[in-house]
Amino acid sequence: MGEGHGHGHGVSSEADRKLLSGALALIVGFMAAEIIVGIAAGSLALITDAAHMLTDAIAILLALIAIRLAARPPAGGYTYGFKRVEILSAQANGITLLLLAAYFVFEAINRMIHPPDVKGGLVLITGLVGIVVNLLATWLISKANRSSLNVEGAFQHILNDLFAFIATAIAGLVILLTGFARADAIAALVVAALMLKAGISLVRDSGRIFLEAAPTGIDPQALGAELCAVEGVVEVHDLHVWEITSGESAASAHILVAEGLDCHQIRIKIEALLADRHQLTHSTLQVDHATGDDPAAHCSDAHGTVHRSITAAARAPDPASPNH
Repeated sequence: MGEGHGHGHGVSSEADRKLLSGALALIVGFMAAEIIVGIAAGSLALITDAAHMLTDAIAILLALIAIRLAARPPAGGYTYGFKRVEILSAQANGITLLLLAAYFVFEAINRMIHPPDVKGGLVLITGLVGIVVNLLATWLISKANRSSLNVEGAFQHILNDLFAFIATAIAGLVILLTGFARADAIAALVVAALMLKAGISLVRDSGRIFLEAAPTGIDPQALGAELCAVEGVVEVHDLHVWEITSGESAASAHILVAEGLDCHQIRIKIEALLADRHQLTHSTLQVDHATGDDPAAHCSDAHGTVHRSITAAARAPDPASPNH
């Protein structure tokens, strides 16, 4: 049995913390001002943006907490440490976006039916300032390690807020020039649609990690067949591929090799294949010799698909045979 490891994970967590903290300061400062202006202008679009910025601030704060917790070494019963706290943070961000999107769709439809008086000038100015603030925040977070689903969640919040301010500024200009007050509600719907899209993506991706689905781009069935094609391998079963956290994948498998061959050398070959072709640098492999003519006799209760080499499949007894 052996294990292969590779531990390079890009931008340091300390650099991520500094970048996220800078973005948080920008967001919180502007959010407070926007709430006041939104109430004064009677603009749902601005209040929607302010609420979105509150979720931005919460998302960044959760990301900072998650980064600190994830850096703790494994201890006690937490054999992977607290790496999946980052995924909890990403899922919380996604769910928050979905709930807010539903609320703002309801409010926007109500305002489409009964449009209030909206001060277009205030909406336009605030929208333009919001674009500048969010451009700076987006730039800061884009420099962090976005392979982390946690950081990507915070980035998606900020990026969606940037698009929201663009829509808000356009709505303010339309109201100022034409007096069409429903433009404010239309802008709020645009923001809600963006929030919905980002929220679904975050919940889906974090859910895959919690359910220990194979990383995107890796087909376990094809991988099992590929491992069986390694010279000397008779059977592969109990093959599992999952993500510990975003950007950190792992694999385990029970490998049976032909009698008389060197299990250690074949394990090294398979570990190299997993690392070089599939970036699976965290691998745990149990390698044994096949027993007799029926490799399946070695493990009668394998989890998942049992992959056999063509030679082994031809040798294996027919289960339908009366002598089997």
